[in-house]
Amino acid sequence: MKFIIQRDRLVQSVQDVMKAVTSRTTIPILTGIKITATAEGVTLTGSDSDISIESFIPKEDAGDEIVEIKQSGSIVLQAKFFSEIVKKLPTDSVEIEVLGSLQTVIRSGKSEFNLNGLDAEEYPHLPQIEENNKFHIATDLLKAMIRQTHFAVSTSETRPILTGVNWKIENEELICIATDSHRLALRKAKIETENNESYNVVIPGKSLNELSKIIDDSNELIDIVITENQILFKAKHLLFFSRLLEGNYPDTSRLIPNESKTDVTVNTKEFLQAIDRASLLAREGRNNVVKFSTIEDGIIEVSSNTPEIGKVVEEIQSSSIEGEDLKISFSAKYMMDALKALEGTDIKVSFTGAMRPFLIRPLHDESILQLILPVRTY
Repeated sequence: MKFIIQRDRLVQSVQDVMKAVTSRTTIPILTGIKITATAEGVTLTGSDSDISIESFIPKEDAGDEIVEIKQSGSIVLQAKFFSEIVKKLPTDSVEIEVLGSLQTVIRSGKSEFNLNGLDAEEYPHLPQIEENNKFHIATDLLKAMIRQTHFAVSTSETRPILTGVNWKIENEELICIATDSHRLALRKAKIETENNESYNVVIPGKSLNELSKIIDDSNELIDIVITENQILFKAKHLLFFSRLLEGNYPDTSRLIPNESKTDVTVNTKEFLQAIDRASLLAREGRNNVVKFSTIEDGIIEVSSNTPEIGKVVEEIQSSSIEGEDLKISFSAKYMMDALKALEGTDIKVSFTGAMRPFLIRPLHDESILQLILPVRTY
């Protein structure tokens, strides 16, 4: 194998596939990046058997030559060293050549590295996916949906299914739900499916997080293919495979209250900053709890009291308070996560009592909601 390639394109592809490479793997060859050169261009692959990422660098793009293939072939190189090397090479072009016994030479300018390669034949094959049923979604919308839900997945392995985000597709609508059983994030959007298929799958939160780092903010469409145990995201020169979590996601629709006793409308930014300040004295231990109460004339009080440190009281003017007076306590972190995920200047918070879950929604937007369980403090 021998080819010459533009360094910046190589660096970008290596960074993308590195997102799937882990040092903690039971299969030693997966600590490497597989490089394959064909007449069409160069393909890099990284995998940790949960996530696999394939990045293709075409021979030419928009008339510019990016890769000059002198001899096709493939090799696996240690990801840790290879990625550091290509980042620090001195010139804009890199030559990679595999000599006998898997010795690989990387040349750039006056610099030359020799790396011991591994046999690419031993690298596990990527899942073969039948692309019968696929749907597509704009990349920037997909990134927004991931950002607005994935933070609410569980980090505890006691219920593995909750470490993923539940994707439900029915009637040309995608609904993403994440919960760690103390809070819930939901986002829905219209999508185009090819034959009105319906799906209900759970994608590991970690996979979605890595995917959103790689795909760029554009309104280009990304194709999504779902099979029994894999999901594939296809962008322009990128394939991103993730395994799906096994098991049934709990029915969360029962958690979402239909009626409310107290509705508060408030400016998102003011509310977020007030809770941020109130939480400064609530950081001790795991409690991180702030109290919220309604006072007359549409004023809300946010307070926190840690006996050994001190207390803080904030007053916020809300644009409307409807229903009963209320005192409630909740995790400042959960509330701040939820507020950061919402879009829009004003939000409506709907309470159904001091010990029941409450809902946070942007005003006039039904496509997104956050739900938080209060904390017992008395």
